[in-house]
Amino acid sequence: MTPEPVAVSTVAALVEDAALAPSLDNAQPWRFRYRRDAGVLELYADLQRTLPHADPENRGLHLGCGAALLNLRVSAAAAGLAPDVRLLPDPGRPDLLAEVRPHGGGAPDGALARLHPAVRERHSSRFPYRDEDLPAAVKERLYDAARAEGAQLLFPGSWHVRSILELARDAEGREAQDPQRRAETARWAHTEPPGSPAPADGIPAEAFGPLPSGSSAVRDFAAGRPMPGRAWAAFEQNPHLALLGTAHDTPADWLRAGQALERVLLRATTDGLVASLTSQPLEQSETRWAVRDPLSAMAHVHMVLRLGHGPKGPASPRRPVSDLLEVV
Repeated sequence: MTPEPVAVSTVAALVEDAALAPSLDNAQPWRFRYRRDAGVLELYADLQRTLPHADPENRGLHLGCGAALLNLRVSAAAAGLAPDVRLLPDPGRPDLLAEVRPHGGGAPDGALARLHPAVRERHSSRFPYRDEDLPAAVKERLYDAARAEGAQLLFPGSWHVRSILELARDAEGREAQDPQRRAETARWAHTEPPGSPAPADGIPAEAFGPLPSGSSAVRDFAAGRPMPGRAWAAFEQNPHLALLGTAHDTPADWLRAGQALERVLLRATTDGLVASLTSQPLEQSETRWAVRDPLSAMAHVHMVLRLGHGPKGPASPRRPVSDLLEVV
């Protein structure tokens, strides 16, 4: 017996949760189309929201859309649904990233449903964290979260962490010398003070965090632009960095990695951790290979995560569902 199509109001709620996912520069590069009669929700890449200088291959776009897809699956499970998902269902439509039947049948995924409260609690925190170890049990749950989505999570050793920090600093220096890259950052990272009229996308000034007084794993989104009154702070001496990657490097792998990334972030939030993301060393092919651990089976690194105990970051703006969802 074919299940009845899911109500539009339920689909809108799923999309609202999906849109809380992280994306490069909070560009929110996704749009959704619900074919009501067929009961199919389609996820598309919004190619008007690409970052051609930071993300020339659209790898980051796929990661963000994969994260949105994971949030949608979590929201569906919490609503008692067991969605059926097909990645890249039409080779002739590369912008059609996934096809979701919200009422695919079967039992809802209880592990995903339990992550639902974290969907709204998770925010990037670009503030200093405490110099505290991560419990082994917490790390194991983060490993499991990545594996559940067909990806791998790795905590590199101290020498490798220092290497990654150096690569990030070098990337930031190159960006400072590239006017097109700086202009792209300025489009999405808003230096206007809190309380100013702001768009429903991009990174607000209050989410930049303080300027680091030394080396840091946190990118400075001001990129040299003046921000009067912005504080300085010392960041943790030994940041807990994690690499998330896959064995292969295709658009389908990027979508799986995006789902794994968000599942790790939701698991971390549930366990009381905060996180920020670093993609700068991965944006150029000549440095991306250097980020991976040569002793690991992880062939392709897609994101560097900074995890720890510290203050929660402020929420970044989100576009309304009415701008994201088309019902036909």
